Amino acid sequence: MSPSPARLLVAGVGNIFLADDAFGPEVIRALGRRPLPPGVRVKDFGIRGLDLAYELLDGYRTAVLIDAAPRGHRPGTLSLIEPDLPGATAAAPPPEAHGMDPARVLALAAHLGDGPLPRVLLLACEPRVGPTGDEDVVPGLSEPVREAVDRAVTALHTLVPALLADPSATPPLGRPEESAGPCPAGLPHGTAGGTQDR
Repeated sequence: MSPSPARLLVAGVGNIFLADDAFGPEVIRALGRRPLPPGVRVKDFGIRGLDLAYELLDGYRTAVLIDAAPRGHRPGTLSLIEPDLPGATAAAPPPEAHGMDPARVLALAAHLGDGPLPRVLLLACEPRVGPTGDEDVVPGLSEPVREAVDRAVTALHTLVPALLADPSATPPLGRPEESAGPCPAGLPHGTAGGTQDR
């Protein structure tokens, strides 16, 4: 008897060579020591936006993306964001060869699919160190973002069972500092909608 298909995707995104942008992949690595329950597919997509777009079309009810996202908070702050999902007629710019833009990935997935996308939540971490533009490699997470990795794993162990039980639930991230309606097209950068922070 084959195992039942995963109902929930937990996807780490980010460039491991660009400082705090490696937050998503580091959380996925930490989940290897504290696995999530059955029914969840956990995968590090790195900067492979096309792979993630196709994965979102694989029948999941919910997807949780993990990424670094500057939102103007103290470095290491975790935010839970629910973006507005683009429709199938949305423009679908090709994903960047060496970058992962969640809005582009969602637009591409909506364009490629023949049905609605799964519900998407973004577990974001406020970065402290990012690429400066003139460096090819900036290794390692900053201290506050490194400390946020374990908090993100703990948050996922609360969020994921609640989402498996009820995909429409929005479990609190803990000590919410703000919450509001969804933000447009999956753009966490500088938007304040659809979020809970801690």
